[in-house]
This record gives sequence, C-alpha cells and structure tokens, in this order.
Amino acid sequence: MNFTNEMMERYSRHIILKEVGVKGQMKLLNAKVLVVGTGGLGAPAAMYLGAAGVGTIGLVDFDTVDLSNLQRQIIHQTKDVGKPKVQSGKETINAMNPDVNVVTYNEWIRADNILDIINDQDYDFIIDGTDNFPAKFLINDACVMAKKPFSHAGIIRFQGQTMTYVPGEGPCYRCVFKNPPPPDAVPTCRQAGVLGVMGGIIGTIQASEALKYILGLGHLLTGSLLTYDALNMDFRKVKLGEVKDCAVCGEHPTITKLIDYEQTACDMKDGH
Repeated sequence: MNFTNEMMERYSRHIILKEVGVKGQMKLLNAKVLVVGTGGLGAPAAMYLGAAGVGTIGLVDFDTVDLSNLQRQIIHQTKDVGKPKVQSGKETINAMNPDVNVVTYNEWIRADNILDIINDQDYDFIIDGTDNFPAKFLINDACVMAKKPFSHAGIIRFQGQTMTYVPGEGPCYRCVFKNPPPPDAVPTCRQAGVLGVMGGIIGTIQASEALKYILGLGHLLTGSLLTYDALNMDFRKVKLGEVKDCAVCGEHPTITKLIDYEQTACDMKDGH
C-alpha cells in the first residue's frame, strides 16, 4: 500500500507519536480485525478501528437496525432502521474513512461457520461484541483452536467487563467462566436494561486492546479481568490465573470440536 499525502494528514496524530510513527501506521493499514456483533460494544469498537486506519475490518451480524438500538449503537442512525446492521456499519465506517476495506458477514456465527469467517481474511485480532453466552463461548473456543487473539467484553445495566486472550500468554474466557449458564438464568440487556454509554466505554477499551496488539505496545488485559461500575465510577482489575485443566486451552483439552449452545429468544434478538 502506498502511503499518500492524504494519509499523512489523516493519520498525523498517530504519526507524531514516537511509539507509532509511519511504520506503526502502516502496520495498522495492513492489519485485519474481525468485529463479531455491531451492537453496543461492536459499534464504537469498529468506528474507532476504522478511524485509526485498520485496513480491513470484518463485521459479523445477522440482525437489522431497530429504533431501540440507537440509544447506544452509535454506528447506526435513524435512517438505518430496518437495514442490516453490517450494511449500516460498513456505510458509516467508509463515510468516515474510505481507506478501510469493510468485509460484511450478514449471518449468525455458528459452530459450522465461525472458523471459516475467522480464516476468511486471516484476521489478526477478534473482538467479541456479542450479547449472549452461547456466542461468547463459541468465539472463545474458536479463537483458542485457531490460535487467534481476541477481546471479550460484556455490559449490562451500569456494569461492564473486558479481558483479552492471547494464545500462550494467559487464561481464556472458559478458564474463568467454564460453561454457559442455563438459558434464561441471566437477564439480557433487553430484560435488565443498560446505560447507553456503557458500550462506548467498554467497546473503545476493546478497540484499544486491538490497536495495542497490532502495534506491539504496552500491556494487554491478558491474565486480567477489567470491571467497570459506572454508578460508583470504579474500575477494578482482577488478576486471573490459567487453568491447566481448562476444557479447551488446558494441557489435555476435552473440547476439541465446536458446538452450538442453546440460545434463548432474547439472545437471538437482543443487541447490546
């Protein structure tokens, strides 16, 4: 990719950072990040990755834009109601930055397609912006098996959490949470509500983790779970340990094939 004068101006605030520079910006332009879910978390994550100049961004979602999404899913606008979320997301990112190749996957992730999606563009980093436990465990297991780093996050009411998995550098999501809870055991955002800005706060942290990973900068949230309580304005970082007998990333994994866990109706239609 030729670095144009327009790119020099567009990314000038990155380029003047000694930790980034032209070389780092070229890394971003050549990088590929997959965002699974274009809702409350995926929307800000994808927009900031696009603004930063990540060269290829994959968007995965089978939902359409609903009026109730707009309180927090800032990649969509009122005019987009009824439109596929991945189409709306692509249009927003490219209106902001035409340098970005946005690849859309207008489908649910399933055990029989997630590895194909992850490997379609040989993505460097995966962002889990989904809103249900079956999808989160599926993303984790697929990334562990495919040896892909990813950022997990979840939000509800006034709380959020996020952690990063890098192969060989810390515990995976299943090390911490083991198995999905029974269907309907935990309320969704549709059932419990969520403060609109929560997706922006946690989603941009996920984007930051992706950029740092690509650039090789700083310390990632590997081996740590970052939690946020908006009511008390309290961030906490909880240290996590690897589980040697983890069913998917342990020394002797018992999960060697991807499976689809049962999803509730709210799981399928709710969007962070």
